[in-house]
Amino acid sequence: MATTTYLAASTRALAEEMERDPSVWALGEDLGRGGVFGQYKGLQARFGAARIADTPISEACIMGAAVGAAMAGTRPVVEMRFSDFALCATDELVNQAAKARFMFGGQATVPLVARQPIGMWRSSAAQHSQSLEAWYAHVPGLVVVAPATPADNLGLLKSAIRADDPVVYLEHKDLWAAEGDVPDGEHLVPLGVADVARAGRDVTIVTWSAMRRTSLAATETLAGEGVEAEVIDLRTLWPWDRDAVLASVERTGRLLVVHEAVTVAGFGAEIAAFVAEHLHHRLRAPVRRLGAPRIPIAYAPPLENAARVTPDAIAAAARAMLAPAAARAS
Repeated sequence: MATTTYLAASTRALAEEMERDPSVWALGEDLGRGGVFGQYKGLQARFGAARIADTPISEACIMGAAVGAAMAGTRPVVEMRFSDFALCATDELVNQAAKARFMFGGQATVPLVARQPIGMWRSSAAQHSQSLEAWYAHVPGLVVVAPATPADNLGLLKSAIRADDPVVYLEHKDLWAAEGDVPDGEHLVPLGVADVARAGRDVTIVTWSAMRRTSLAATETLAGEGVEAEVIDLRTLWPWDRDAVLASVERTGRLLVVHEAVTVAGFGAEIAAFVAEHLHHRLRAPVRRLGAPRIPIAYAPPLENAARVTPDAIAAAARAMLAPAAARAS
């Protein structure tokens, strides 16, 4: 084991896959300079400009070129800089990459990874702070991944690059500097398998991305009150680990889904509905969701904070589910 950052883990993952497979390459704006956050630093000098390729400022052009290159037999890693900017490439990703395997009867695959940094990050305002994972989870043909730790950013990015379907890979901007232990040598994390970040018996908290650490902070407060909350980090949103979630909720009888994205039509609604459909007879309290209000994310810190999901808010939601009245609520 070695301690490294979320950012450095992603750089290592791409470098290892480029060393292993000459068909892996990356394209995007300013990659030769290291990328907007430094996640490509040193890679162009190591692998050359043909494999760490700088592109024009056109997300549609970048994604379109990657889709064609993937169908021609390479494995492109597409850098979108911000998930908000990737909306300019939605047609190429949603109507081309996601559908190609189906529309060509399996004769073509599109093994690309679309890296899209997500989330709130120090007054980045409404056009640089969104979490749009639910949009992509809704689209048949796309795999959706949201790592929360350095080890997972290493292992999931490597697995995403090796996948034969297009992967929307969502890295949280506020996690780049986060540190954690990362295994030496080859490290792969399978897609579609959740991680039990903390075991507990009283309530299940299902979350992903930066809300993992926020949820874990809430569980420390709850533990001091005698409440043992289980935290499940999905890691992959599509396919998501239904078995892990159902097994946990069957034990605890309570489910709280936490995400940074807007609560309305967020991916938490899918999880909540699925659990309610399958475990309604075992629930001790109604399923709850906790996310952002349906407002644009502001630049001013006080207004930005109004959209944040905090450890205190998570702890309060869990307490409400454990209150005697929760079992009778409708």
